[in-house]
Amino acid sequence: MDIRTGNGFDVHRFGPGDGCWLCGVKVAHDRGLMGHSDADVGMHALTDAIYGALCEGDIGQHFPPSDPQWKGAESRIFLAHAMSRVAARGFTLTHADVTLICEFPKIGPHTVAMRQALAAITGVDAGRISVKATTSERLGFTGRGEGIAAMATATLVQTAPMQPVPIPPTPVAPTPPKPVQA
Repeated sequence: MDIRTGNGFDVHRFGPGDGCWLCGVKVAHDRGLMGHSDADVGMHALTDAIYGALCEGDIGQHFPPSDPQWKGAESRIFLAHAMSRVAARGFTLTHADVTLICEFPKIGPHTVAMRQALAAITGVDAGRISVKATTSERLGFTGRGEGIAAMATATLVQTAPMQPVPIPPTPVAPTPPKPVQA
């Protein structure tokens, strides 16, 4: 049996707005999070954790911020894509753990809704998804209220024959031609 664990981390700074998307729930706040997409820092960290467990890179490789089609995109699209890769590779997400790191807004009153939102997107029972928060004791950028960080862990278990992912060959610089002796 193949059991894999992936970790994800993401950060977004505060900017103008009337709330933050966190783990699929809009949390009222006097500022929003800035980002190329909806800046759902928790969902981005979980998406990266899943890609990491699959050894399939990160969210930026699948949805480059340089690509205008993802401007303002809902992060549920990214997480749904990661879950489609889980299924295609013969795995099942068995557990997810997301930690939001911020001084504000207060996360506790919203964790049940966040777990339910993530469960709806992943197809995993909410009892297997953890969302919690901590502060950085007023240290660093999160402590100064400049933004929110998130970290996540995802556990995948192989439930079907694994489908390999081709790894592109490492580019090799061409060998210069040998000089001709006259």
